[in-house]
Amino acid sequence: MLKKILIGLAIFLLLASIAFYFASKPTATEDGAYIPSPFALKLATSPTTDFDNTTYNNPHTGNKKVLMVCTEERNMTMANGKKFSTGNHPVEMMLPAMHLRNAGFEVDVVTATGKPAKVEMWAMPEEDKAIKAFYADFKKKLENPGSLSDFVQNSMTDSSDYIAVFIPGGHGAMLGLPENKDLNKVIHWSHKNDMHMLAICHGPAALLAASGNGDKESFIYNGYKIASFPDAVDAQGPMIGYTPGAMPWIYGERLNKLGVTIINEAADNTVHMDRKLISGASPLAANDFGKLAATELLKVVNK
Repeated sequence: MLKKILIGLAIFLLLASIAFYFASKPTATEDGAYIPSPFALKLATSPTTDFDNTTYNNPHTGNKKVLMVCTEERNMTMANGKKFSTGNHPVEMMLPAMHLRNAGFEVDVVTATGKPAKVEMWAMPEEDKAIKAFYADFKKKLENPGSLSDFVQNSMTDSSDYIAVFIPGGHGAMLGLPENKDLNKVIHWSHKNDMHMLAICHGPAALLAASGNGDKESFIYNGYKIASFPDAVDAQGPMIGYTPGAMPWIYGERLNKLGVTIINEAADNTVHMDRKLISGASPLAANDFGKLAATELLKVVNK
């Protein structure tokens, strides 16, 4: 009897291991890249969100806007050469934008050259009616964004319409933006004009654009504390098939070297404000991040 039980247990464990192996393998896309495995999607995404549709007292009725800087790049080449299909995370874009809308602020979208913003559609909360309705309208801006380059050349210096710059998350924030010279100018422009900077999850990776030559002493966020997606969690990506390989570079580590402290250890709902920099740790923080941003921007226009 004991022998039969042990054999049965061994077979169960073998079948469970085989099932986990296939469930944790990243899924190939038509262009040869990979999206997260079924197992990783179950762990890291949700069909709904905690958007609470906050109503704000004295919403803004003027012309102040928020400039959302998105990536126009799709595939991240991992350390092993495999490509991860990424872009901008829909929850980290939509929830904050919905709170900003409720507070009376329009959100303008730009990408580096004006190509359509890429969206991690595999992370879309398909059962969230509020998100889906907002996205149906907002995707027009994502598909036809302005050009960050044109903004810098033609609008940045003289513009008084903008009250904040917003960099959403998704691993796509690590593609093209951290070394973008136009973003460097926008960050310094916003900082000089005492505007708010909003960055969530992997969004803070794009703040590296402000470092220029990589000098810690001249980095405008040297000494700041932020909430952001932890490097240690990114390192676990290949284990569950979230990414098809190890990260090509470690953005939190680079921010640390420039004097930035990441306050959270988990990919949780942590949000933080240090001076005019508002940050959030992960998609779980998107609702509170959006509420904090909307509240702080209203304080500026209503004072």
